Amino acid sequence: MKTLKILLLVLGLLLTTQTFAQNTPLKKESLPIDKKTNCYIRYHYFPNLQAYFDNLQMVYYFKDKGEWKTATELPVNYGGYSLYNKARVVIDDYDDDRPYDNLSVHKKKFPYNSKGRFANNTTESSD
Repeated sequence: MKTLKILLLVLGLLLTTQTFAQNTPLKKESLPIDKKTNCYIRYHYFPNLQAYFDNLQMVYYFKDKGEWKTATELPVNYGGYSLYNKARVVIDDYDDDRPYDNLSVHKKKFPYNSKGRFANNTTESSD
């Protein structure tokens, strides 16, 4: 009987601690820093989607009906595009909270190429 009470007490404590455990959000200081620009490497830009992925908040920024939205996954109309699918560009000169304010600059600097090739060295491809 005593072992049953101890077992129930231990089980109760385990369930309680798991219930109150929280995920610790990523801190900006934990991101890598670009030595040339002194900015955190926070965003990836997807030229074919004109969308961004935030490595700090772990969300995508994309336009939906003309307005910028955020979500942990891209909507279905983006064709199941993934962070690790095709070409993406590391944004190494901006680390504030609104990367889409620089969309016109990024569109000129990293024009969309259907083959996923870029002349700029800051691009990454997972093909």
